[in-house]
Amino acid sequence: MPQTPEVQPQGALLVGSVNYDDAEKTMSTASAMLGDLLRRIPDGEVGRRFHWIMFQPDVLGQADGIERVGDEPRLLRGIDIRPLRLAEGVDAAGIQLPPLGYADAAIESYAIFRRLRDAGDIAAGVRFQVSLPTPVAVVSSYFSGDDRAAIDPVYTAAMRRELDRILSAIPHDDLAIQWDVASELGIIERASGYGRTMEAWWPGDPFAGLVERLVALIDAVPADVEAGVHLCYGDAGEKHFVEPADTATLVRFANAVITASARDLTWLHLPVPIDRDDEAYFAPLADLAPTSELYLGLVHREDGAEGARRRIAAASAVVDRFGVATECGIGRAPAGTTEEILRTHAEVASAW
Repeated sequence: MPQTPEVQPQGALLVGSVNYDDAEKTMSTASAMLGDLLRRIPDGEVGRRFHWIMFQPDVLGQADGIERVGDEPRLLRGIDIRPLRLAEGVDAAGIQLPPLGYADAAIESYAIFRRLRDAGDIAAGVRFQVSLPTPVAVVSSYFSGDDRAAIDPVYTAAMRRELDRILSAIPHDDLAIQWDVASELGIIERASGYGRTMEAWWPGDPFAGLVERLVALIDAVPADVEAGVHLCYGDAGEKHFVEPADTATLVRFANAVITASARDLTWLHLPVPIDRDDEAYFAPLADLAPTSELYLGLVHREDGAEGARRRIAAASAVVDRFGVATECGIGRAPAGTTEEILRTHAEVASAW
C-alpha cells in the first residue's frame, strides 16, 4: 500500500514544455485534465522550442559576426545544435542579434489562449504562462572562453527586448513570466555539462554574480505580472548534470534571490529526484524564505501517483504547504506518456 501523505498538496504547475505538437492541444488538454489545479497554463513550448534552448544557435548564427563551430551541421530534429563563436576581429558590442523567437511564439500562443478562454475551455482568471531561459543558459551552453563575457550583455539585451515585446502585447493581468534556471545550478555545483566544467566568466564570486543576474530578470517583470522561477538540475536524456545531495543549494540560491529582489516572487519551483523520498532531501526547506506559491517537482512518469505520494509524505515532514509539478518540462518525455503524467498531477493534488 502506498504511504498516505500527511499534507495534501494544493495546486499544480506545468513547468513549461509538453510533448504535444501544437499549443492549442497543450492548453486545452491541460485545462480539461487539471482544471482548477492550475493558476496558469503554458503553450507547451511547441515547435522548434521543444528542446528548450537548442534552437537558439540557429537563431544567433544568422547574425553577422557570429559563426558556427564545426564544418558539418549537428542536427536534432532539424535543428543545428553546433556551438557558436565570435568571428575573428569582431567587436561583440556592434553585433545586431535577430529576434530570438520567444516573443513571436508567446504572442501567437496568447491568441490561441484567448480564443480557448472565450469559448470556456480555459477558466476565467487563469493566466497565460511564458517560460523564458536566462541568458546564462544560452551563453554558457553555446559560447566558450572570452566570447562569453563579450556576448553576455548583447544576448541579455536581446532577451530583455523579447520580454518587453511580450509585456507590450499581452495584457498584464493575463500574463505570468517564468525564468528557467538550470545552468546557474551547474555553475554553483561546478558540474560537468557538454563535456566541460560549468564555470562563470565574470570576476568575483560566481554565486553573487548569478544572484545579481537572476534578480535583474525578475525585477524586469512589472509588479502586475506574475513572476516565477523554475530551478533545475537539467534533464538531458532525463538525467541531471549532477545529483543534488539535498535541497540545501536550491534553498541557499532561492533565499539570496528572494531577499535581493525588489518585487515579490509569485511562485518558486524546486526539483525532486525520483529516488529521493527521504526526509533528509527536504530538510533544508525548513529555512526557505516565504513565497506565495511553492511547487515541488516530485511527479515522475516512471512511478506515477504511488511514487509521488511517497515523496509528498517525505516533503510534508518539513513543509506544510506546496503544490506539485514535474522536475522539468515534459516535452522530451516518450510519446504517449503525456496524459498519464498530467493525470498523476490530478491524482495527488487538490484544487486551490
